Amino acid sequence: MKAYVFPGQGAQFSGMGLDLYEKYPIAQELFEEANDILGFAITDIMFEGTAEQLKETKVTQPAIFLHSVILSKVLGKAFRPDMVAGHSLGEFSALVANGALKFADGLTLVSQRAMAMQKACERTPSTMAAVLGLDDAVVEEICGSVEGVVVPANYNCPGQLVISGETGAVEKACEKLKEAGARRALVLPVGGAFHSPMMEPAREELAAAIESTSFSEPTCPIYQNVNAMPVKKAAEIQKNLIAQLTAPVRWTQSVQRMIADGATVFTEVGPGKVLQGLVKKIDPGVEAFSAELPGD
Repeated sequence: MKAYVFPGQGAQFSGMGLDLYEKYPIAQELFEEANDILGFAITDIMFEGTAEQLKETKVTQPAIFLHSVILSKVLGKAFRPDMVAGHSLGEFSALVANGALKFADGLTLVSQRAMAMQKACERTPSTMAAVLGLDDAVVEEICGSVEGVVVPANYNCPGQLVISGETGAVEKACEKLKEAGARRALVLPVGGAFHSPMMEPAREELAAAIESTSFSEPTCPIYQNVNAMPVKKAAEIQKNLIAQLTAPVRWTQSVQRMIADGATVFTEVGPGKVLQGLVKKIDPGVEAFSAELPGD
């Protein structure tokens, strides 16, 4: 069975999507529609912008979403997923790709999500840190023992977990994690504490937008970040999407469940190759590729 996976924030690069725009009329049409929806020429920043410009949250999230979704549309009949999943932001790309969300609605929600997260980041000094070489249970226990807000945020693959929370609490947790034998516990250059209780104001803001958006029955199940389970009911997809901002991304568990449900080939749709690497670390026995453009 074929699983298609969609990357999240951090996969952006200057020039992303330009080849699609130049080669495919459908891509050009969707990029131009995106400029209208967003109210600024995101194509200028994606195709010619600096790394600094691409790092702005209001640009990064829509840019990665657009690259992923438009690539899935360009693939045409070659894009036939039996199941989909997306890492954090990538969940929105996956929901457009499997027909649960319309393109314009998905882009609008991603833009609103980016703005709401930016605002939440500005409220309290908060951050994230990558932890390598410890069991998940040890990381969870240490986070629970630290005063202040610090929680596991991204279960990326065995031995690689990202924690998130108040800056002081994250730094304290990093010290304790190193003492416990972590190979690395490194604070990341991010805008704030994504997938933690610090995102509660953003979750409330986005909840209203998600609830007022129309979702359809998807063409195949999506394995959602919050519970790593296959979901096909529109109402359940909405509920899980609202919970996503303050809940951890259970990527390891999602990939394991997809494999248990019959996935043998994983194709990453969008910029970068991060998810392919994570899939191979979760289970070296499965195949993982980048989406190849027709004619490549």
